[in-house]
Amino acid sequence: MAKRGRLFALREPMRRSTAFAVGLVAPVLVIAAWCVATYGGLAPPDFLPSPTDVVKGTLQLFFEHDLARAIWVSTRRILIAFALASAVALPLGILMGAFEPINRFFEPIVAPLRYMPISAFIPLLILYFGIYEKQKIAFLFLGVFVYLLPVVVSAIGGVPEELVQTAQTLGASRAQVIRTVLVPSALPEIFDSFRVMNAISWTYVILAEAVNPEHGLGYMVELARTHQKPSWSFAGLLVIGGIGLATDGIIRALSAMMFRWKEKSS
Repeated sequence: MAKRGRLFALREPMRRSTAFAVGLVAPVLVIAAWCVATYGGLAPPDFLPSPTDVVKGTLQLFFEHDLARAIWVSTRRILIAFALASAVALPLGILMGAFEPINRFFEPIVAPLRYMPISAFIPLLILYFGIYEKQKIAFLFLGVFVYLLPVVVSAIGGVPEELVQTAQTLGASRAQVIRTVLVPSALPEIFDSFRVMNAISWTYVILAEAVNPEHGLGYMVELARTHQKPSWSFAGLLVIGGIGLATDGIIRALSAMMFRWKEKSS
């Protein structure tokens, strides 16, 4: 049997300090290569800006082009779309996971959406909602909904059958089984999937805001393109990535607090 101290033991957990140190290796190597390529003159500034240029570009976007407002506008759009997608996908997914006839009825409609490129819906969304705020939120809603719904259905369907049978044996009605057994058992997995939905939202927000870009991080990206500022493009990417990591950490922390019983049982 592999000893716990071996670094490459199969599926063996690492100590937190070791995991932190190993996790720093790749970022440090990337930053080091970036510095060598830019400060060493191996890459021209208009092709790969230096870390210093990116920091300056970030400050320019904050103080000269109101990057803080752009972050808030994009965040607000994501939150609204996420709330709307959850309001539809959660109840529908619960019903589809709990009742096979409902699942059979909706599955032929919603299943193909997962394999369609969301960007292909942009012309239709422009036709239906115009080129302003409603179109952007509708696009983000669609991007989250098509991935969240099957997760909810799978989580509800994955609840152990013995729990359902036990509740019914004790006299619980179908509504009570859904409310007291299926939903509480599936909720940790559903909530954990919000991390993936969060990543999808921040991936799609630039595409959503590419149509008639005004404010938002999509506007910042377009501003970098029109001004031919690679440092601004890099700054926008770093800001989006940083926000995504921060919100992922928040969701993960909330999950750990809300579902401590799951951690203990596992």
